[in-house]
Amino acid sequence: MTASLSNSLPQAAGHARRPQRPLHAVPQTQAPPVLRLVPQSEGLLQVHTAPFRGSVPSVLSQALRAAGLGSRVLISQFLKGGVDQGPAQALSLCGRLQWMRPAMPVCVDAPAAAGSADEQAHAAAIAAVWEHCAELLLAGSVDLMVLDELGLALSYGYLDQQQVIATLEQRPAQMDVILTGPSIPEPLMAMADQVTELRRGF
Repeated sequence: MTASLSNSLPQAAGHARRPQRPLHAVPQTQAPPVLRLVPQSEGLLQVHTAPFRGSVPSVLSQALRAAGLGSRVLISQFLKGGVDQGPAQALSLCGRLQWMRPAMPVCVDAPAAAGSADEQAHAAAIAAVWEHCAELLLAGSVDLMVLDELGLALSYGYLDQQQVIATLEQRPAQMDVILTGPSIPEPLMAMADQVTELRRGF
């Protein structure tokens, strides 16, 4: 067997052989994770208004498409009764879309006589719908909320305008809200990021 070079060389007098130290592996440092900030889209307040009632169909396709893509959607119709729903019996569609009407036996075409039993019943049913909407707005429980004929509910005196405005201002920044129907008050129009006015064709 061939001897190694270090063994074949004679040791110099008076010089001790230096002991070999074991080599230690250099610890590997782990690179810090790269932070990637995902931008969150800013929610919009949109107004779809018209001088006539029945403008909500123009936004239904948008609401259905959003629900089909995985968004949580709520459509609330404040003056459309006749099905005795209310918040407890909202209709669920597509798994992610809820459709809610007030728990009253008729649709409201005009404000009921002041102090009448109808006015009190309508006011209570419409207020229950708004309270449910306000709770979801403040909690950020939905991604898109359609508030149909909210302007008429305000102009008929069933809801408080300042309370509605304050709630909309406090909603999470990423939530989209669409107001539909006639009689949208000017302060709500001023808050809107986008206003679409529908007109009858002649």
